[in-house]
Amino acid sequence: SDHAIPAVYGAVEPTAVFVPLQAMLADDATFRLCTSEIFGPFQVVTEYDDASVDDVLAATERMDHHLTAAVVSADAAFTHRILANTVNGTTYAGMRARTTGAPQNHWFGPAGDPRGAGIGSPEAIRMVWSCHREVISDLFVPEGWERPVQT
Repeated sequence: SDHAIPAVYGAVEPTAVFVPLQAMLADDATFRLCTSEIFGPFQVVTEYDDASVDDVLAATERMDHHLTAAVVSADAAFTHRILANTVNGTTYAGMRARTTGAPQNHWFGPAGDPRGAGIGSPEAIRMVWSCHREVISDLFVPEGWERPVQT
């Protein structure tokens, strides 16, 4: 209501929904609903603990698209465990890891299965995509850096 977006384009209030991890993993329909990409200000949030990391890793392998991901952690062993057991095109890792989609200066595309980007035809897959993984590591945190305030 407090914007200048023409009605023809529509506007959606930013929304975040919490779904417990075990509920998300309960059946294929719920998992698909929680992990489908939506181009809008909508986010599904869950939580996990040390005992459920294997469930999180299994969930990442169930997803259809493997374009970008981030592992935000100061624990190098944890970060490497996640990186070693997931496949994504561009992956940010470290305390200041960013999930910014596909920045211009980084390769953007799926890893593991090039059809994951929705290109469609075998010709497009052969001509456009090669499969490699780019990990942008941000493990060094400069002295004096402070975590930004949550917004």
